[in-house]
Amino acid sequence: MNPDRKYWGQVLEGARKLPGLEVGTAYGTPALRVRGRLFARLREDGETLVVRTNLFARHYLLESDPEVYHLTDHYRDHPYVLVRLPRISREQLEERLEEAWRLAAPKRLARELDGSQDR
Repeated sequence: MNPDRKYWGQVLEGARKLPGLEVGTAYGTPALRVRGRLFARLREDGETLVVRTNLFARHYLLESDPEVYHLTDHYRDHPYVLVRLPRISREQLEERLEEAWRLAAPKRLARELDGSQDR
């Protein structure tokens, strides 16, 4: 893992508020988990983030902004979308990370996040 990956710091900053965040690796690249469940990882190019999603949301993202969101054949049958980090806004990145985290997180942690956002 190369600690100098330009965009990884932005990903960590976008995920900082997520309860139970675990930073580690997956497939030899930096990754984010919650309670051991993978919800995002940096691809080997250092500029593409693999983010958990559901198939409906993925279809919408791919159609709405193909400059930011894309797929490879490898991910076609899996609930993930690829994000071009140089092209995504900070706000969009935070939204994608929170949505991915919610798909992987236990309901108790989601309630914890919801409670902290109400303050």
